[in-house]
Amino acid sequence: MPVLEQVLETFPDKVKVMFKNYPLLKTHKFAGKAALTAYAAHLQGKFWSVHDEFFKFHDQLSDEKIQEIVRALGLNEEQLEKDRNSPRVVDQVQKDLDEAYRIGVNSVPTVFVNGKRLRDRGFESFAAAIEKELKKNPAKK
Repeated sequence: MPVLEQVLETFPDKVKVMFKNYPLLKTHKFAGKAALTAYAAHLQGKFWSVHDEFFKFHDQLSDEKIQEIVRALGLNEEQLEKDRNSPRVVDQVQKDLDEAYRIGVNSVPTVFVNGKRLRDRGFESFAAAIEKELKKNPAKK
């Protein structure tokens, strides 16, 4: 089971997952398009499906591969294209990128628990960091 699913299953109603885009624009030719596509897919309720496929095939991404994934996941391609180029989507991805630069993110994935960077992304580290934060504020337990 993926770590994120384990965390959500172990701490239902105690954690909130926030995803921020950080396309590696300098090192990955299709990172920007992938980020815009994933956010546009969010508007169709398919963010995590697209996200997971893009990460699975990160070293194979191309215009053709992105289109293949979009098609395989059954997204409305016409709407996706409109959304991918809309100010709403472009601005959100840029806002996420600006925030990442501001807080010193330099790789993906980067994980924070209540604003503290988590270096080890194994379930045990997540659980320990979450438990530590919950002890600081017992009312949320």
